[in-house]
Amino acid sequence: MLAALKAEESSGQLQLVEREDEDDDDLFEAIDKLISQGINAGDVKKLQDAGIYTCNGLMMHTKKNLTGIKGLSEAKVDKICEAAEKLVNFGYITGSDVLLKRKSVIRITTGSQALDELLGGGIETSSITEAFGEFRRPDRIVPIAERFGMDPAAVLDNIIYARAYTYEHQYNLLLGLAAKMSEEPFRLLIVDSVIALFRVDFSGRGELAERQQRLAQMLSRLVKIAEEFNVAVYMTNQVIADPGGGVFVTDPKKPAGGHVLAHAATIRLMFRKGKGEQRVCKVFDAPNLPEAEAISFT
Repeated sequence: MLAALKAEESSGQLQLVEREDEDDDDLFEAIDKLISQGINAGDVKKLQDAGIYTCNGLMMHTKKNLTGIKGLSEAKVDKICEAAEKLVNFGYITGSDVLLKRKSVIRITTGSQALDELLGGGIETSSITEAFGEFRRPDRIVPIAERFGMDPAAVLDNIIYARAYTYEHQYNLLLGLAAKMSEEPFRLLIVDSVIALFRVDFSGRGELAERQQRLAQMLSRLVKIAEEFNVAVYMTNQVIADPGGGVFVTDPKKPAGGHVLAHAATIRLMFRKGKGEQRVCKVFDAPNLPEAEAISFT
C-alpha cells in the first residue's frame, strides 16, 4: 500500500518546520526546462513517459537506463545530460552549502510528543524512516483528524492512495508518483509493509538473490524520491525470527529484508507492545539519534 500526503498550510499543527521559508519550486528543476537548453520537446515527453519529471531526477539515472528509453539514442542522452548539468549542480559543493541544504529539511510530527522528542522533532524529509515490530491495530484517519480539530473530509482529500498487488506494480506506482510530486507539493510518502510483496512474489533460497536485487532497486527509487522532492518516506516492515539469537536474547525478532533494506533506511524504529494500549518505540539504528525509548502515544 502506498499513501502520499500533500503539503498544506492548514495542516501546520501536524508539522514541525525547522527551516527558512523558501519556495517549493526551488527544490528541483522541472524537466521541461531542458527545452530552453535546446532539447527537443518530443524527447522531453519521452522522459516524462518514463517517469522522469525533473532535471534532478534525470541526473539520478545512469546513461544505460536512459538509453533504454525507446527513441533515445546514446547521442541524444549525452546531449540531454549535458543540458541538465547546466541547470542542476550535482558536483562538489562547500560544507556551508550542505548546511544550507539541510535547512530545507522538514520534521513532520507524529502526533505523539514522546515519539517526536525521540526523533529529534519528528519524521525527517529527504530520508527514509523504517518502523517494524509487533502488530497492533492503529487509529484511522478520521479519528486522527478529529483529535487535532481538523476537518476529516479535507484531510482525506489531501491524501492520495494506491494498493499494489505485485512488487512490479508497486515499483511502477512509484514511477507514476513522480509526475504528481512535480505538480503539487507533497511532504510524506507512506509505504505499508515494504517487504510483503517481495516475500510473496519470490519464494525459496533459489530466488533470494533476485528478490534482494529487485528490493534494492525499489529502495533506491524511494531514496531518490525523498531527496528529489524533499519528501519524508515512512515505511513499515515485517519481522522475522532470528534463529541465531540464542537463549540470552530477550527478543529474538529482527526486521525482514536483510542488509539491503538495513542500508537503505536512514532511521530504524522498533515497536513492541507495552501495558494496555501503550506502545514502546526504540531507536534501533540512526546516524544522528542516541539509543533511547519512547513509551505511550498519548
